[in-house]
Amino acid sequence: MNRSVDWTLWRSFAAVVAAGSLSGAARALSLSQPTLGRHIEALEQHLGIPLFERTLSGLKPNPTALRLLEPVELAQSALAEASMMAQGVQQDPSGSVRVTASAVVCHYMLPSILVGIREKFPNIAIELVPTDSAENLLLRESDIAIRMFRPTQLDLITKRLGELPIICCASQSYLDRRGTPQAIEDLYQHDLVGLDRSELIIAHANSLGFALTRDHFALRCDSQTNLWELIRAGLGIGFAQRHMVAHTPGMRALLPQLPVPALEVWLTTHRELFTSGRDPCHL
Repeated sequence: MNRSVDWTLWRSFAAVVAAGSLSGAARALSLSQPTLGRHIEALEQHLGIPLFERTLSGLKPNPTALRLLEPVELAQSALAEASMMAQGVQQDPSGSVRVTASAVVCHYMLPSILVGIREKFPNIAIELVPTDSAENLLLRESDIAIRMFRPTQLDLITKRLGELPIICCASQSYLDRRGTPQAIEDLYQHDLVGLDRSELIIAHANSLGFALTRDHFALRCDSQTNLWELIRAGLGIGFAQRHMVAHTPGMRALLPQLPVPALEVWLTTHRELFTSGRDPCHL
């Protein structure tokens, strides 16, 4: 996996899309126009794809940029929410905060987001718990949780951040060997990468009228990060978050007509942590 993109570049990207020009984004971020221009060039170079059409009236985001905007805005919202929570702990926050999230979010989304948090709150140590199981906030197994479902415990404060679209995908190396499916039925002729013990994919396919069984998956694993690496290595066709596919070199989105449910994203914390003025390490 390539090194994560500096969050500063994503912030500049979102500002340029919103403003429609480098000058407007520069004013919004209190940066110079040449700096914003270098940020956009660096982001496009890192991703290996163009994001804007240069016009006389400014920068026009292309379809790829518009697809990437959604997860960037989601990350901005999460960062703002986390900052608000940290400020709510005390005026000069210190100590440690334990954050739990899915392995995919911890490995591929949080690192670049946490750069800004560490710069703003250098005295807070962040403990990450990558897990696809539901850590119990009420038992203090974590202070903040990023969930793909809405927690229902009464003592928790939750906020819906948005959703993460899931798409069918494969690496170009796999498609070069096996061809590109044009219809959903073509998937039966390909190596599929999917879950082992969980039947979520099978149940959804069956609800759409496609007779999918466990035997159709050539590779099976219940680790989401391992599934992603298997797909990225060219071992078959699978499913992943749209933004990961879009900015990972060599990955291709497939079958846009295939309806895949998006993942809801919720930020959750315990009510006491949200309102307390105590050091978070004492919570």
